[in-house]
Parts: sequence; structure tokens; C-alpha cells
Amino acid sequence: GRPILGFRYAIEGDELEKTVLLRHLRTRAIDRALVMATIEFHRTANASLLFAATKRPRDESKSFKKKKQSKPETPNVIRKSLRTRGLNPDSGGLPDDFSDYAKRMAPPPQYASPPQKLSARVLAPLPFVAAYDGEGSLKQFVDTFMGIASESMVNGSVKVCKDDYDDSPIVHRNVSTRSSSRLSNVTIKNEEPVSSSDDSVKKEDFAKRSRGGKLVKDENESPMVSTRSSARLSNAVLKKEEPDCSSDGYVKKEAFDFAFPVKPEEIEFEGGFDTGPLSLEPHNVARVVPGRILVVKFLPSENVKLVAAGDKVGNVGFWNLDCKDEENDGIYLFHPHSAPVSSLVFQQNSLSRVISSSYDGLIRLMDVEKSVFDLVYSSDEAIFTLSQRPNEEQSLYFCEGNGMLNIWDLRAGKSNFQWDLHEHRINSIDFNPQNPHVMATSSTDGTACLWDLRSMGGAKQPKTLRTLNHARAVHSAYFSPSGLSLATTSVDNYLGVLSGANFEDTSMIYHDNVTNRWISTFRGVWGWDDSYIFVANRSKGIDVISPKLKRTVKELRDPLMKAIPCRLHCHPLNVGMLAGSTAGGQVYVWTRK
Repeated sequence: GRPILGFRYAIEGDELEKTVLLRHLRTRAIDRALVMATIEFHRTANASLLFAATKRPRDESKSFKKKKQSKPETPNVIRKSLRTRGLNPDSGGLPDDFSDYAKRMAPPPQYASPPQKLSARVLAPLPFVAAYDGEGSLKQFVDTFMGIASESMVNGSVKVCKDDYDDSPIVHRNVSTRSSSRLSNVTIKNEEPVSSSDDSVKKEDFAKRSRGGKLVKDENESPMVSTRSSARLSNAVLKKEEPDCSSDGYVKKEAFDFAFPVKPEEIEFEGGFDTGPLSLEPHNVARVVPGRILVVKFLPSENVKLVAAGDKVGNVGFWNLDCKDEENDGIYLFHPHSAPVSSLVFQQNSLSRVISSSYDGLIRLMDVEKSVFDLVYSSDEAIFTLSQRPNEEQSLYFCEGNGMLNIWDLRAGKSNFQWDLHEHRINSIDFNPQNPHVMATSSTDGTACLWDLRSMGGAKQPKTLRTLNHARAVHSAYFSPSGLSLATTSVDNYLGVLSGANFEDTSMIYHDNVTNRWISTFRGVWGWDDSYIFVANRSKGIDVISPKLKRTVKELRDPLMKAIPCRLHCHPLNVGMLAGSTAGGQVYVWTRK
């Protein structure tokens, strides 16, 4: 055959024509390459523009700043075998019957390795220096807490003053507890008791004045307050009751008969509640902890706006909203636990002390004055929830394991009582603000129960006062501010409400409560009176539910809230301040306009 020649010699014609044709072909090839490069450039540029347009904008809100830890310098080690180092091997090789799947024999007891002990970081008190994971100094953090503690001691004293409407002395009490926070600034008018015919019933007249509120009497002559800023006030007549139990262990009907004519108060916002009285500002958004938040709580103080949050990896973060420090945005991050933080409780009469519980089985007491996380209690079981009774700061009520309720005496350092209340874990513990002897628990076994601590005694499995059954796990059961209602939240997509004189009335309100494994379960919380329940939804909003209407009446939504606010908390003293926390560690604080 004919030999394959080059392209130059395959073209017939003279030398000039060949040169012109080659230059033409080269020019076309260069032009084509340029066109392809231009097309590729535009395609890449358009893709970059499209990616930039669809990319989520970077969150420029406040965030914690973790301490930068330098990596330890490890020397490079070159490993050489015995043969490489010119030595004889110490073994003749593996036996012929060797198998990779041979069963390992347990070593004799004398050669067995001892059990691993927990590190001192877990079982010993943690100083702030070891537990602090943030940047900057803790001086401002300590000064803020100590200032709040000293102020609460001054305001906690009983003061006697004169009412503007009357010359009789008025007693003002200001105590930082859950019950008193909802009944703060109550002015009681002292009058002589009037006895009835059987000398057993006493009638007392009460007067109450709030900021901007007016005294209104209904047809039954029972006082009622219509207020805007002090919506947590209620006309409570506290009455000491002795344990009154029947022979079968049940508490009699009188145990629920509260001796106070409390009526739910409506919050009168400017322009009406339905016009959106709560707003979310950019400066009230911050990432407080790095992990998924399980608990968020406001510091019960009127003058300092501070939020505490505990996440899934054992961090506890504090965010001072009033802090103007640009170094850390007022966010202080601690790591006192090695597992999810289940509860945070501020000490009632000493706000500089915060109690935290965790799934690692530890309860720690953060003492700002001593700058340490003291170890209060340790257990091999996870602690799922923790609470304190009003005006009883020396006792801790917490659940460990499956349905076990433990009462721990902080002073004596021992357990007073232990009861098996549920078949599965207890998710929440709450106390009636007006009758602290009545306790509410919610459990994964699908029930929410009411208990009377006076009748439980030494029984290992005491009897309940009331039981509300759900089809699936119940994650919360909280009393209303007046103590006359109980709201439960279950995964069966219902919010249960117990009401009535003896909590005999039950109503179910439909709400989508299903969540995935990446976000915390929803827990409905009461607002600043008995009118509304706040609960998150999966549309990155907060539903406002009316127990009276048994439906959702409003939804709080804002473009700044870019995640689902699973766990909520209403400020116990500042009406209209609501905090929502997300799975990404963000906290959104809604305030009144």
C-alpha cells in the first residue's frame, strides 16, 4: 500500500498554495479554540453567579468565640523492623494453623486490666478556668452576676410603704421564685377578718395596683386587674393546708380547693394582640452554644436581660443582651458536662448560683462567687429533668433512669425520698405556683400525672391525683401562671389542657408536634397569663394557641428566624419577652414593640 505521508505532503499543488492553506487551517483552529474557551469561561461565570445567588447568606449575627487551642507538636517517628536494623527477628513466624478469625481468649484475672476510671474533670469540682471555652476575660461576667445577686438581696427584703389610694400600710414582697415572679408587686390591704357563722371561713378584701392598671370589680365583688405591663399579677390568697388524705391514699377534693379567687388576666397590648405586639430585632439574635439546644432559660431579673442555654454536647452558654462589649458580644461559653444538658435552674434566693443537670448523671452547681462548678450529685443513670419547689431552695427534684423521682437535700447531701412514678423516663417536673404541694410530671410512657407530695409519704409507688393519657410520649406538663390549668405537649400531635376546680376538665387541641432526630421535641409553654400557650412549629415560627378557643390564633414569624425554635421560655418578670432556641445553638429573643 501507499505509505502514510504527512499532511503537508498530502496536499497537491505548489509550495505557496500549501503554505497559505496551512496558515488558514491554523487560524481556524486558533479561532475555534478561542471560541470554546470563551464559551467555557461564560459557562463557568454563569454557574458561579447562579451559585452565589442561591447560596444561603452568611449569618452575621452575634456568636460565641471558642478558645483557640494550639495543637501539640508530635515528633516524627520512623519505625524500622529488626531485619532493617540488622538484628535477628525475635520469632520464627506465625504457626501453620493460624487464623485471622480465631477467638480471643480472656486473660487470667491477675493479668486483666483494671476498669477505666472517670477523669478528675468529671468527678471533681470544675474551676471556671478549666470549664471556660470562650475567649476574653470573665471579669464582666462575674461582675454582672454578683451585681444581680446583691440587688436581689436588697429587693428581697420586706418593705412597708403607703398606698396612694389609702393610708393603710401596704406590704410589698419581691422574691425571685417562679411563683412569686408571676405574683410580683402584689399589694395587700390589711383588714380585720370577718368570721362566718361557723367561725371557720374568713373573708379578706384585697386591693392591687399595677403600673398603668386599673382596679375593676366584677359582679361577685372579686377583684380583678386589667394591666398591660404587669400581666403576671394575680389576686392570690395563700392558705396553709394540712395533709388531708382519705383511707385509700387519695387526696380529698379539698386538696384542690384553692383559697384564692384567681382569674386569668388578659394582656392588653397596644393595638391589640392580633396586630403583632412582639417583634424580633437583629441585635436580639445570637448563637450562644455550638450544639443543639435542649433547655433555654431567662435569668429571673427585671433589670438585666440574660439568657442561659444548654446544648447536646454538654455546653452551657450565657448571653447578656445588655452587654456592649464587642469582644465576645456578651456571650460566655462553659463546658461543665460531657453529655446533653437536660435542665438549668437559677437558685431562688441567690441568682449567682445556677444548677445544671445532664445525661452524664451529674448535677453541678455553678457558684459565680467562688468561680467554680461544684459537684452536687453523681449517678450511673442519666438525669433527664430537674426542678425546685417554690420557696424551697435546699431540695432538688430530679428524674434519673426510667421513671424514678429523687428528692435530694443539698444541705445534708443525701436523698430524702425516691419514688417510681412512671414506667419510662420522666421528661418534665413542675409545681403549682399557688399550691406547691401539687406536682405535675410528664413521661415517655404517654401519661401526664398530678401528685400531692403530702400524701405520697414512704410509698414506693404512690397514687396519682389526676392522669392525662396521650397516645404517644408526653414531653412536657406545665402549670399556668395562676395554677388553675395544666398544659401538656405530646408527640401524638395534641396539646392537652387540664382545668377546673379539681382539674377534672380535659380538652385536646390539635397541633403538629412531630419532629425529626435532628431537632429537639416541641414543648408548649404558658405566656404571661392563662390566655395563651406558645409552641413552635416546623415552619420556623411560633404558634400562639388559645386554650379557651382551642385553636391557634396567631403565628409569630420573622425573616431573621432562620431555623425552628424548638424550645421556648417566657421571661418570668418582663412581660412580652420570649426566647426561642434552635438545633444550631441560636437563640432568638422576641420583645414588645
